Formats: sequence, C-alpha cells, structure tokens
Amino acid sequence: MADGEKKKRTITEIRESKRTGEKMVYTSVPDYTSARWAEMAGVDVCVVGDSLAMVAHGHKSTIPATMDMMVMHALAVRRGAPETFVLGCMPYQSYNTVERALANATRFMQEADCDAVKPQGGKSQAQILKALVDAGIPTASHIGLTPHTIAMFGGFKIQGRTAEAAMKILEDALAIQDAGCFMLEFEAVPAPIARVISEQLEIPTIGIGAGAGTDGQILLSYDLLGVFTDFKPKFTKRYANLTEVAVGGLKQYVKEVKEGSFPDDDHSYGVKEGVLEEFQALIEKRRQV
Repeated sequence: MADGEKKKRTITEIRESKRTGEKMVYTSVPDYTSARWAEMAGVDVCVVGDSLAMVAHGHKSTIPATMDMMVMHALAVRRGAPETFVLGCMPYQSYNTVERALANATRFMQEADCDAVKPQGGKSQAQILKALVDAGIPTASHIGLTPHTIAMFGGFKIQGRTAEAAMKILEDALAIQDAGCFMLEFEAVPAPIARVISEQLEIPTIGIGAGAGTDGQILLSYDLLGVFTDFKPKFTKRYANLTEVAVGGLKQYVKEVKEGSFPDDDHSYGVKEGVLEEFQALIEKRRQV
C-alpha cells in the first residue's frame, strides 16, 4: 500500500474480522521510525507495548515501564503512524484500581491520541475492564502468559498445558468478552488450545506464541526485524536482520574515519572561489594587530 493511501482501521472493522475471517496484523512498535515502517508496510494495528522498557530502555523486564514513559512513546508512534490504529498497553500497576485505571487509560486517549488501551488479565480484572468500557474507552486485554505477573508463574512458562489450566484461560477469555472488550491477546498458549478457545468467542483474538488458530497475530517489530538481539523467543520469526546491517555500516564508518577517507569532497561543503584566500588574509591581518 503506497504511503498516504492507508485508511485507519476502526473498532468495528477489528470486531468484524472475527466474522469475515480477515487475519489482522498487529506489531509492537516503540518509536517514530518503526511506526513509520509499520504504516508503510500496511500493518493493521500498531501496539505501544511496555516491552519498550526492554527493547528501547535496556531493562531486564517490562516492570520498570511507567505511564510517563508509555505516553511519551505512544506520542512518537502516533506521529509516525497517523493513519494506523494505535493500541496503548497499560504498564505494571497502572490499573490496579478502577480509579487509577480510568485516569491512566484517559492519559493514553487524551494525551497520546491512542485509539484503544490494553491492560492485562481476565476474571480477576473483569471489574476494571468493564469500568473502562463503561467509561467509553475502547479496551482489549491480554491472557495466557501475562508479563506483569510472570514472577508468579516462576518465569516464562507456557500456559494452558493441562485441561484444567486451559479451562481457566477460557474462563478468563469469556470474562474479557463479557466485560465488553473488543479484542483479546493470547501469549504463550499451546496452538490447539488457543484455537479451540478462540472458536468459543465472539470477539477476535490475536496470538503471540499461540499458533495460527487465532484471528490475528502480533510480534514485536524489533524482534521480527532483528533489531533487538539480546534473546530470541521461540515464537519469533526473523524477517530481517537489521542489527547485522547496522553494525556492518557502523564498522565501515569507523574504518573510513580512522583511515581518513571520510568525509570526502562529495560529503563536504565548499566555498566560492576567492573566499578562502580572503579569509586567510583576514587571519594574517589579525595576527599583525
């Protein structure tokens, strides 16, 4: 899709994708440039994920992300993708009470011009999810492996591997739907379980590490493009290796500066004939004063 031709997706279109069977493409983008790339590529939804605490700020987890940090990045993403639906992810402890959830979700909508927000959780968060929806804030949620509660899981572990655990995820999904959310995300759920749960729902699902049976997919742009290379999750497919290209370019830059071949005349500004001589004459005059 050519730049400038894109029309922003609507909540109605995202909901309808469940019925039409159109696979929605989401990607998590932390900054202006990656948002520009996503919009130029025709991505349906840009997600401002709190994973940016790791990929953009170097933290070991998403926990250090703050609302101020998220709003700043969301503003950059909106500027980079003005014609793309932007979903702001609510960071750790930013929605632990109804009052706090409403205040922080309003910041995403009002200050950062997001189109929707996404906290994490199912049944345990149903009251908060419903309060957001009732306040007129388009809301999604995130179940399965939820990074905000990863310490309680004992680390990164696949969720829903037993029938009982799968039923808990289904109950969470139904609670999210009943709260009025327009979409939910599965993370690190076995593909057959995510597919069956998705089939029980009226709202669309997106998956990350949840197989192809969801209604759409999400990956981190920095993962799929090979920008963030500290580690690679099993579910990430690398479509490019920008780090390799970037480091190669920087190495060549270092080499050329060290050997004196950069900058050359093609990458420098000159002056009109006679200006240099006149300047040198002024320097000589100054010395004689």
